[in-house]
Amino acid sequence: MSEYEGIRAIVTGGASGIGLATVLDLRSRGARVAALDLKPADPQDISCDVSDQASVEDAVTRAAGELGGIDVVINNAGIGARGTIEDSPDADFRALFEVNVLGTVRVTRATLPWLRRSASPVVVNTCSIAAWTGLEQRAAYSTSKGAVQALTLAMATDHVKEGIRVNCVMPGTADTPWVQRLLASATDPAAERAALDARQPLGRLVSADEVAHAICYLASPRAGSTTGAVLAVDGGSHTLRPIPR
Repeated sequence: MSEYEGIRAIVTGGASGIGLATVLDLRSRGARVAALDLKPADPQDISCDVSDQASVEDAVTRAAGELGGIDVVINNAGIGARGTIEDSPDADFRALFEVNVLGTVRVTRATLPWLRRSASPVVVNTCSIAAWTGLEQRAAYSTSKGAVQALTLAMATDHVKEGIRVNCVMPGTADTPWVQRLLASATDPAAERAALDARQPLGRLVSADEVAHAICYLASPRAGSTTGAVLAVDGGSHTLRPIPR
């Protein structure tokens, strides 16, 4: 019997990148999964704008109805931005907080009634090493992800006595559509990709499947003692400093 047999999960930002990889991994492990996304890629996906309370409530209600409940919540929907505090307007900070931080709040809040009825309730938030590593031209993004990390620990503390586990995964630079778009906008995309790979201790970007695997571990009923965890999947970017060759 699969560890995820009978488990019902929702994944925000589930139509592409890390979210899609997570949806597919969870399903391969036996879970029933609803993918929520601003731009659904599959007719079975559920439209959801995490920056809008009504949209979140409608999407969660529909997902819970289709699945018969909710046991696992993967808060993966997020947006990024480039810039220092000098060239990032207040609007950029507000937009990132609306999606990355308050989106996580809205979705988790809306799912709490179902999580409280679950035998294996868990929330996993997609954070970033930007929360604890200074990255160039990522002021607003890093600020929002730092808030997600702090929020994860606060939520884990608030709900531990209810048996609801809350963890977050910290990807390094992942090979996702967003990163690919950034590379495509460079003057020399191939050279930019080579330089980006060279900056990683492993010599390559993190894959979406690798992050999804970590999310599935944190969400698994077999990880019942894992809560308040901050799990890096970054190829060593946060802790390793190999000498360049």
